[in-house]
Amino acid sequence: MNYSWKSLFKHSHYRTILIGLFAGLIVFILTRSLILSSPFALLTSGSHFAISRGKKNKFATQLSNAWPEVIDHLISGISSGLSLAESLTGLANRGPEIVRPAFREFHFQLQNDGDFSGGIQKLKAYFSDQNSDQIFEAILLSKSLGGNELMSILRTVGDFIRQDVALRKEIEIKHGWVKNSAHLSAAAPWLLLLLLSTQPGTVNSYSTPTGALILAAGVGMTALAYIWMNYLGRLPRVPRVFS
Repeated sequence: MNYSWKSLFKHSHYRTILIGLFAGLIVFILTRSLILSSPFALLTSGSHFAISRGKKNKFATQLSNAWPEVIDHLISGISSGLSLAESLTGLANRGPEIVRPAFREFHFQLQNDGDFSGGIQKLKAYFSDQNSDQIFEAILLSKSLGGNELMSILRTVGDFIRQDVALRKEIEIKHGWVKNSAHLSAAAPWLLLLLLSTQPGTVNSYSTPTGALILAAGVGMTALAYIWMNYLGRLPRVPRVFS
């Protein structure tokens, strides 16, 4: 199978490898040392992989922040006389940008087979989020039992989600400067090594087996410290109850 450079770069794993190789090539051009350039290639690939995972976590955070607005749209739609199904399908155009594709698919399914409960279950599986589970379970319960308490339940769930989002945001802000300091501390020795590697004496020192062993140990300790830092600073996710 033939791949062009552009098609390879679109895949995250290939992109991570290519960026690491490019960084290693730059260092090799500066130092003329494969031993010195290899750690920078590995660390750059690892950093790009960590950034990619951070973007996924950012998506989950944005999704959690969107649910209070989703609840507001549902309450507004139902209060204005729309049915529950119409209020849900209206989110495909009026809801937060991040949830529109899923509710657009829900709208199409509802038009095709009219299976409301099946569509809600697909939304639950798509989002796989504890906050959305509460909203969809309240909707299913109201739909099956014909209860009139949906508005009150949605307001209660909305208040709970807002409090949770505000608390998590406050904790993330307080931990942010600690994480940034740790990132800088991890990168500083390697930036210093990159500056010193322009001197022939530094290149000769690390071109020995002992120097290569020191570099390998440094890469391992940097990776271990980064993983441990992220583990300690990770906020626990509330487990799903209605999965």
